[in-house]
Amino acid sequence: MALLHKADITPTKIDLLTSWAPTQPWFVGEAGVNVTNLAAYRFDDPEGQVGIETLLITAGDGPVLQVPVTYRDAPLAGAETSLITTMQHSVLGERWVYDATGDPAYLAAVANAALTGGRQAELNVEIDGQLVVREPTAVVAGSGTLGSTGVTPPAVAEISIHQEPGATTVTAGSLRIVVARVLGDADVLANLAADAATHEVLAGTWAEQPTLRALVLVAVLAD
Repeated sequence: MALLHKADITPTKIDLLTSWAPTQPWFVGEAGVNVTNLAAYRFDDPEGQVGIETLLITAGDGPVLQVPVTYRDAPLAGAETSLITTMQHSVLGERWVYDATGDPAYLAAVANAALTGGRQAELNVEIDGQLVVREPTAVVAGSGTLGSTGVTPPAVAEISIHQEPGATTVTAGSLRIVVARVLGDADVLANLAADAATHEVLAGTWAEQPTLRALVLVAVLAD
């Protein structure tokens, strides 16, 4: 379960991504225009400390882009290059916002979802002291087998990030995680799966994408 709060956030997520996304090597779209948030999905942090959210956005007439981010209540040591900004949350206070491909909490969450057939977190919004279930705007599921053995978060020092055309590839120990950044007609994950010993896929749908779209590849590399 992901607990959300009715709150004022500065900068807003739209403002944050409008300024940050065009500076990234995977960005495709119109710079200088406000991005549009099409949908989002979240994962649970087992420790209950990190907000883990993936936003699906467009910039002008550009394709759909996938942007996973994490929200923390303190800086993540060793992950300075993945820090996007800090924001003020009227309920939770100062939050450190990271490009989630450099955050162990996200890497473990997305790997476990793909490898064990997991799904997005249930969303609960606290309104006047009551928890209200919010319908997700994106629904995702992993291709792995329910009950399969999961993974533990890697150490920050284990994480290596490489930008591919349309995707971000992360290696961390025996894991290789490929996050599709540009969700166009071409399946950017297919060619990147060829050298993996085994792999599972996180796929999802949202209002503008009623058929399953591959979003993240998780591969377990041979020793």
